[in-house]
Amino acid sequence: MDEGPSGWGIPLYERVLAGVAPGVALLDVGCGTGAFARLAADRGVRVVGLDTDRSAVAAAAERVPEGEFRVGDAHDLGWPDAAFDVVAAVQVLAHVTNPLKVLREAARVVGRGGTVVVTVWGREQECDVRAFGEALAGFLPPRSARRAPAGGPPLTEPDRLRKLAGLAGLEVAAVDEVSCAFRYPDDDALLGPLLASDIGRAAVHRAGPSAVRKAARDGLARYREPDGGYRLDNLFRCLTARVP
Repeated sequence: MDEGPSGWGIPLYERVLAGVAPGVALLDVGCGTGAFARLAADRGVRVVGLDTDRSAVAAAAERVPEGEFRVGDAHDLGWPDAAFDVVAAVQVLAHVTNPLKVLREAARVVGRGGTVVVTVWGREQECDVRAFGEALAGFLPPRSARRAPAGGPPLTEPDRLRKLAGLAGLEVAAVDEVSCAFRYPDDDALLGPLLASDIGRAAVHRAGPSAVRKAARDGLARYREPDGGYRLDNLFRCLTARVP
């Protein structure tokens, strides 16, 4: 699950849980530290979580003591066919080796009539977080040198997401757009995670922290609010599908 400021994902989580009734058995693939699982459990959903990161799994188990969490691989889910009513993969597909295999495994463990819900980022131009890269572009190698050409359209393209779901044997019911605000209360909250990121560290290595901080503040000035905080709005897509 993608990182961001605390609470950013609540609108997205609420959309994933739309129509999920209390008592339903849900597998949270890529559960991370349990933010989505906590909201689901609070609504009476029976949550099971899976993640490759052992420390994240431990944190999720502490956060959601009524749930069940284990270390595992989204490509090879260790449950029998039709073990769950719903599988949720929130911000996971962009981080796996084979998204199609992950979706096929999700379809298998919900079985016929089950529901699979996945979320992905919107296109780059639909997300204000692109401003971080734009602000530091002068300190980074040319973009073509930083990103290898993809083999096909990215999962941020709704048509590719639909096609991938179809190849996995899923029947797409909806692809909804959800806007989530990334809010940072002050400069430190904004710049700390940026300087710790891959592009932040690369920029600091070339130009030093002071120059990078100034460039980031200048580049993100248009997102500053009257109280001195920052708000960056980002689009996400939520695909809901069923196993016919």
